[in-house]
Amino acid sequence: MADSDGLGEAATAAASPSAPVPGLNLPLGWRERLRAGLAGIGASLWFVAGLGLLYALRVPLRLCENLAAVTVFLNSLTPKFYVALTGTSSLISGLIFIFEWWYFHKHGTSFIEQVSVSHLRPLMGGTESSISEPGSSSNNRESETSRQNLSECKVWRNPLNLFRGAEYRRYTWVTGKEPLTYYDMNLSAQDHQTFFTCDTDFLRPSDTVMQKAWRERNPPARIKAAYQALELNNDCATAYVLLAEEEATTIVDAERLFKQALKAGETIYRRSQQCQHQSPQHEAQLRRDTNVLVYIKRRLAMCARKLGRIREAVKIMRDLMKEFPPLTMLNIHENLLESLLELQAYADVQAVLAKYDDISLPKSAAICYTAALLKTRTVSDKFSPETASRRGLSTAEINAVEAIHRAVEFNPHVPKYLLEMKSLILPPEHILKRGDSEAVAYAFFHLQHWKRIEGALNLLQCTWEGTFRMIPYPLEKGHLFYPYPSCTETADRELLPPFHHVSVYPKKEIPFFIHFTAGLCSSTAVIALLTHQFPEIMGVFAKAVLGFSCLQPRHPQFLSRTHKI
Repeated sequence: MADSDGLGEAATAAASPSAPVPGLNLPLGWRERLRAGLAGIGASLWFVAGLGLLYALRVPLRLCENLAAVTVFLNSLTPKFYVALTGTSSLISGLIFIFEWWYFHKHGTSFIEQVSVSHLRPLMGGTESSISEPGSSSNNRESETSRQNLSECKVWRNPLNLFRGAEYRRYTWVTGKEPLTYYDMNLSAQDHQTFFTCDTDFLRPSDTVMQKAWRERNPPARIKAAYQALELNNDCATAYVLLAEEEATTIVDAERLFKQALKAGETIYRRSQQCQHQSPQHEAQLRRDTNVLVYIKRRLAMCARKLGRIREAVKIMRDLMKEFPPLTMLNIHENLLESLLELQAYADVQAVLAKYDDISLPKSAAICYTAALLKTRTVSDKFSPETASRRGLSTAEINAVEAIHRAVEFNPHVPKYLLEMKSLILPPEHILKRGDSEAVAYAFFHLQHWKRIEGALNLLQCTWEGTFRMIPYPLEKGHLFYPYPSCTETADRELLPPFHHVSVYPKKEIPFFIHFTAGLCSSTAVIALLTHQFPEIMGVFAKAVLGFSCLQPRHPQFLSRTHKI
């Protein structure tokens, strides 16, 4: 199953607790460090012994005479030989560089490095390191092909978006910075027009005014239009919604306005229910009134959560999910998860995850990282990297590591915010799943829940970097999820404010051997060009360098010159 809980490597490690888990960075114990130090000293001793043996056998092997003969041979070479030599070297190094670059783009690793690690290192006494081939499971392929038709960069409404007047605008008053981008607010305006308007608005003058209000770009103009709608109809629920979102400067004021909106919205909703079968227009009006009622109740639950009445918020959310089950696109369960975590009702959190963490439903950072948090909670208080490196990981610890692997592969931006390696900002009103905007929104509300569980962040810190290195590369491949979209950077820059440094993942460093082969190709090409243009000078230079490296003092001309002196 493509979205199953765990990697194949970690599942294999579960069979033996002492087996290392890929992606887990555990520090070496003193015995391992001592063994590694002795191995390094032994290699140095072997090198010194080899040099001593070579020096002792220099006379029987006639090393000095052979070096002198080599020097004479090099002096007899013509410039054409050096032109051919450097040209051939440039061609061969260029071919190696092209092959390395192609292999890296296809498999995400250097061919030379892979061969050295897989074949040469064991022969030299090192430990073998398996290089996992991304996308090896057939089920992953099925999930990948089934989701290829999905839009790569679909933008979702943030389930935990803040209030514009009471939170976003107060931030602007204090810092002078705009936390919302024009693109983000334009998406919200489109959402409002989709959920809060319908074709029958012309039947009610207040709805006609509100239809224009949702299209206004200027906040004072929208607020003025909302008051005009209330003058025409004191029970205009959408007018109260707009005032609660944008005019209220505190959560208490916003809650008061939403309660007025709820009273008006329930009345309109009951009327629409009675007339829903009369015509298609009445059915559209019922859908609109349903959307308005659900939005109001949800925002009331969020007000209660922010004001500390968490149990009341949980009750409102549960009632909403029971009364309107088709509206799963609103992701009310993510609000419920956050509130239950605040209550530390971990059994209820697990029950919600069991219902929504399913392969047929779209994933989110809230689901993946909450599942990882629950599994981490069972082992984090007793987890020690030194102990784990000495005795191996237990089954529960392996399950926790697998869950973190899964979460990091879904959204690799989150750990830096949870570990406070990167500063948080106010979350946007829309998020891009698997992007930096979703990571900001998740960490903004869930960082406190990770801090509350002792050792959870410690285990995350020991795990996430190794997991990030295991993220499939190139981006077209995936272990547990559909391919990581390559357009996340562009969409996140539109959603996040300009003063925020957008994270760009997965981004892997180019291997050393690609840099090396590129430098080798360039240097040999330059030498070949110089040799072709200036063969005499380059020939003299080559003879001088090679003669010096081959102990030129043994050259007969040098000996005769010193004899005369």
